[in-house]
Amino acid sequence: MEQQVSDEEEPQPVVLRAEIRRRRRKMKAFTSTFSVAVDQIAVEFVLPTTTKSSRSPDTLLLEVAGNWTVEQVKAQVWLRVVATNLCPEFYQKYSPDHCILLYQKKGNWCEIYDKHQVFQTLDCVRYWKALKKDVGKIHLTCRPQPSEESTQYQRYLNYLIGYDVTDVSNVHDDELEFTRRKLLTPRKIELSDRDPKLYSMDPWITSKHLPEYLLTKVTNSHILLVIHRNKASQTIKVSIDDTPVQVLQTFFTKISNKRALLGVPEDVCEADYVLRVCGREEYIYGNHPVRDFHWVRQCLKNGEEIHLVLESAPNPGQDLVQREDWAQVDDCTGVAGTHEQLTIDEKDHERVYTISLWDCHRKFRVKVLGIDIPALPRNPELIVYVEASIFHGQQLLAQERTSSKAFTEEVLWNAWLEFNIRIRDLPKGARLSLQVSCGKAQTQISKGGSGSHDGSKTKSRLLYYVNLLLVDHRSLLRQGEFILHMWKMPEKTEDNSSVNADKLTSATNPDKASSMAVAILLDKYCYPVALPKSRDGKAAGGEGREAEGGKRGQREMPNHLRKQFEVIVETDPLHPLSQEDKELLWHFREECMRHPRAYPKLLGSVLWGRQEAVLATHRLLERSSVWDRSVLDVGLAMQLLDCHYSDAHVRSMAVRKLETLGDDDVLRYLLQLVQAVKFEPYHDSALARFLLKRALRSKRIGHFLFWFLRSEIAQSMHYQQRYAVLLEAYLRGCGEDMLQDFRRQVEMTEALQKVTREIKAMSAEKYDVSAQVVFQLRQKLENLQTSGLPESFRVPYDPGLRAGALVIEQCKVMASKKRPLWLQFKRADPTTLSSDTIGVIFKDGDDLRQDMLILQILLIMESIWEEESLDLSLLPYGCISTGNKIGMIEIVKDATTIANIQQSVVGSTGAFKDEILNQWLRDKCVSEEKFQQAVERFVFSCGGYCVATYVLGVGDRHNDNIMITESGNLFHIDFGHILGNYKSFLGISKERVPFVLTPDFLYVMGTSGKKSSPHFQKFQDVCVRAYLALRHHTNLLVILFSMMLMTGMPQLTSKEDIEYIREALTVGRPEEEAQRHLLDQIEICRDKGWTVQFNWFLHLVLGIKQGVDKRSA
Repeated sequence: MEQQVSDEEEPQPVVLRAEIRRRRRKMKAFTSTFSVAVDQIAVEFVLPTTTKSSRSPDTLLLEVAGNWTVEQVKAQVWLRVVATNLCPEFYQKYSPDHCILLYQKKGNWCEIYDKHQVFQTLDCVRYWKALKKDVGKIHLTCRPQPSEESTQYQRYLNYLIGYDVTDVSNVHDDELEFTRRKLLTPRKIELSDRDPKLYSMDPWITSKHLPEYLLTKVTNSHILLVIHRNKASQTIKVSIDDTPVQVLQTFFTKISNKRALLGVPEDVCEADYVLRVCGREEYIYGNHPVRDFHWVRQCLKNGEEIHLVLESAPNPGQDLVQREDWAQVDDCTGVAGTHEQLTIDEKDHERVYTISLWDCHRKFRVKVLGIDIPALPRNPELIVYVEASIFHGQQLLAQERTSSKAFTEEVLWNAWLEFNIRIRDLPKGARLSLQVSCGKAQTQISKGGSGSHDGSKTKSRLLYYVNLLLVDHRSLLRQGEFILHMWKMPEKTEDNSSVNADKLTSATNPDKASSMAVAILLDKYCYPVALPKSRDGKAAGGEGREAEGGKRGQREMPNHLRKQFEVIVETDPLHPLSQEDKELLWHFREECMRHPRAYPKLLGSVLWGRQEAVLATHRLLERSSVWDRSVLDVGLAMQLLDCHYSDAHVRSMAVRKLETLGDDDVLRYLLQLVQAVKFEPYHDSALARFLLKRALRSKRIGHFLFWFLRSEIAQSMHYQQRYAVLLEAYLRGCGEDMLQDFRRQVEMTEALQKVTREIKAMSAEKYDVSAQVVFQLRQKLENLQTSGLPESFRVPYDPGLRAGALVIEQCKVMASKKRPLWLQFKRADPTTLSSDTIGVIFKDGDDLRQDMLILQILLIMESIWEEESLDLSLLPYGCISTGNKIGMIEIVKDATTIANIQQSVVGSTGAFKDEILNQWLRDKCVSEEKFQQAVERFVFSCGGYCVATYVLGVGDRHNDNIMITESGNLFHIDFGHILGNYKSFLGISKERVPFVLTPDFLYVMGTSGKKSSPHFQKFQDVCVRAYLALRHHTNLLVILFSMMLMTGMPQLTSKEDIEYIREALTVGRPEEEAQRHLLDQIEICRDKGWTVQFNWFLHLVLGIKQGVDKRSA
């Protein structure tokens, strides 16, 4: 394929161009008067066979009808060639499917991939027109077979992904393969634009202003840097506005007389070196002031010296990307033509090959043939029915159900359900939701009824569900029979954390042998039915209702309605809109378009089941530039990416806004954005492409995207394929260096998981961890270490850190139920200045995704407070899920649980001794000054966690999941229970207070009972400032929260749970009232602190959590 000569150099076709023009004039047009399409397209096909005499490829000139499909074009070429008896041994032996179609565009080979696509909508036709070519050129080449090397590479990628992306045994169309091919284009573009040096060093920059509290730690805008080279070092003073290049210049000026001492040769200059953080794979590089580097800010915040190492830049050749075997796919693949190109109106019906969906005026219907159940429920007296609904996002467009029948192994209905929606009104992204429910049989079943009332008096239970997108990924209406394997609703005892998002999936159950199957029949047509991409401009205004609606939408809004409009727009994202609200917003949609904050409300008011309304919405979005010019509001953009919006125009618009986010912000919202991919109707989407592009630009984003996707692939069968396709697209572009890193990390987690399971099996019944178990663990780790564990690996929750060998004598098994491993690794980087080990808790059996979501929201809260120049010393420790209920948690250095402190002094009654914590802190501080600093840090961190845990409703707080560092930093761990789903003990709810503020905490602040103190007043002030700052970002927090509920919170997602955060943030109330509300909560805590102490006492005595050894460093 690569050897073919270019367009210009190839031999001229035999037929003269003048003759072609004559022929084209003779061709009779058969499109309507509206059509602006090319009716006949002259194409020269370069064939896979060669002429014996000249050895040049055979060619065929063909006049292609613009509305033929690609499949028809191939068939016509084949027929002509066979008719001319050209090379019969090839063309009679093989079918057209043996070949693919390629064309050249700007030096690249592109494949015409979609066989159902209408020829005149192809990208190559547009390209030829732009070049004013009379004759296009297409190459037919034999379908390439993958080489052994590429098959092996694919196996390697599948291993890293944890899923075989080439397995198409569980799909009812080619969307998987289609998306794999289409994602090649954005990947190629990104790779051609990528700066190799910048990518290999990937500096971690923040785009936020330097907060006031950090500025106070800087003297006259200057800071000290210690730069190391070999065994020597040099301290230099630089401005916080200096770039890394300027820092290097300062350094080289300073060492001009002592180069030999530092081992810097005379013949090199600053351009030959870069700066890296000592002990970390984090570079201070690029055109940014040093104050914007994450590490510099981290050191300033913690009052630590900034140590950098001078070294040569890494070789960008390590990021080499394997060459692709595939040709690029046509940019317009999967795009239907306009309605005017597809409509059958005013056309010769014998020459129509694809129908416009908008010409189908009959109502949509589906024939439910029956269901086949692998195992019957135990209760023989049950009845069963199928409910069929059509949804767009969360909007119900139409709904019908079958009659109820006795629940047997095979239930047949053979009945058509006709919906109250016309086929022409089905929007792209509409899904047919089929749900099998059962109920108890009534003594008397109404005779002969259609069944819509049967069983309505009985309480039914949803058993199985499955979805089918009615318009497929290439905009074609589904036709014919489908047998869909359904998903089972989880039992009450099973993990149902993500059932709300799972119910939106269009994937079917891969476990065909034991799953319920439903057979349905959709109407069949003689031709493909395509949903047009748009109407032509002239025709668009012709819709009577639409034109009239357009004028209405442009009316000026009267003043009395403007107030109502402002009230609607001001409400939070979860506030339900009344029918009257929706009508008002739609009526004044032009006005709404001037206010980006009104977009989610307006788009939630669109009747997506009416084609005119959808077209009007698309035109509004296309015409308006207000959105693109407006200031970025992440909460607003995220809102348009949640489960309520399925329209591709809307979701693309939201992504377009996110394009302006800096890398640090993309990291901040990455977890939520990965979850939002579940709400996309199709695998290929603007959001998926955005994530792919940003990951290919930054190794750090790529690292976390890898683990977030891999963890979902391992745990979420419903979205396995979608995430696997996206992860493969990333791995094919991330470069060899990253692939090797991922391999080492995957090997490490697999080895540790094996050990954890063996240890669990040994000590399953025992309460304590015996010395024998610890000995066995160390022996197993020793064996692993000698038999091929990776020498070093990037720590999955902190890719800047590289861990080396295990420090086996410090490893142990923890005494909690799941038997996590407490592991200590050496630091692998030789430039490290720290003698500390890297502590990791390796857990098997707990789903850490919920903890990750909470920790991520804590990070977002921290960034909100930073903008207000509040440093509340939150400690969102590293935590990452690396597979199915496995993951790693960072061990925070010099930290211990409150339980340990209380127990170490006076056993279980320590829970009632107020002064113990204060005394412990004093003992850990070497001087009075250090103690005062620790108390200050305690006040701020306690305030931060009180507000954060209150707003998030983090429950189950006992003295074993609140920790404190020796420098006074309080922090919470273990976020297994959030949002008022609080545990009860002996039937009494363990949570009796809004947040944890016990007498021993107050004692550290110098107060007890109702007394006050300077530290306590400071605490109150900090809490109020933090709380009000969060309220200014209510919409962002509410939307992140509701997305979190949809995608991964056990026992949640009822309306009350979502109500919780609105109440906690006192949504809609004035600021003074909110302030009063928070101070009241603090008073409740002071009054009821003893109840928490009592809970803690019970916890210590009875070991409710059996966490004796938990997390003590």
